[in-house]
Amino acid sequence: MAHYHDSKNWREKIHEIIFEADTPAGKLFDEVLIVCIIGSVLVVMLDSVDSLNEKYSHLFYVLEWVFTILFSIEYVLRLICVGRSLKYATSFFGVVDLLTVIPTYLDLLLPGTRFLLVIRILRVLRIFRVLKLAKYVGEANLLIKAISASSRKITIFLFAVVTIVTVLGSMMYIIEGPKNGYTSIPISIYWAIVTLTTVGYGDISPHTPLGQALSVVVMVMGYSIIAVPTGIVTVELSQALKQGFPTLSCRQCSAEGHDDDAKHCKFCGSEL
Repeated sequence: MAHYHDSKNWREKIHEIIFEADTPAGKLFDEVLIVCIIGSVLVVMLDSVDSLNEKYSHLFYVLEWVFTILFSIEYVLRLICVGRSLKYATSFFGVVDLLTVIPTYLDLLLPGTRFLLVIRILRVLRIFRVLKLAKYVGEANLLIKAISASSRKITIFLFAVVTIVTVLGSMMYIIEGPKNGYTSIPISIYWAIVTLTTVGYGDISPHTPLGQALSVVVMVMGYSIIAVPTGIVTVELSQALKQGFPTLSCRQCSAEGHDDDAKHCKFCGSEL
């Protein structure tokens, strides 16, 4: 019984350090992990530069394995200290944590020159480590919360935009036609998207006065449309800033965002 109690306390302490940043140990853990994440991403980037790879390939290889082992230990500890380890493993950040380590191990299973392209892709996958930073920046959590709260409004907005570019593209196809580069409705819709977003590649452009007049309308409309999702997220971000983002994390499902005085997890019902 005492052994079970000690094991429980050990898991709780690890959980507090890894998942919560209110304690000195938790803050130190997050800071060290942020340095490791940034360092590992820099190693992957520098390793892709041929001149640096020729000189420091061995150093990059050693550093890559050091970071991989550290992230592997962190991933295992997260699974151990969370009650519902499978739920964490299949969560967004759980998958990101796994993607940060498996490419290095898969490199060992894919030797030979004919697999060089696959290995190169796997090495690039290590850039997913930069996504781990989102967990350790409070402002990023607030932004994620704001985007999540405004997802329904943004989805409706995107459907409206799709409808608009479809209509505008079809109109331009009728006005300009294949002789001016608008060979199909999908190509015309592509032009409408490029123009509406104010990107303006210039690979397709209207030649008739009516087509140019429609382009002006689309360009002006583009500026007003870009402001809509920004306003939606800004409102939700303002609400999120007022509410704050507590770091209290559930020991069972690792969910965050609970009130400071919460007794049970609002996602799985477990005691906090």
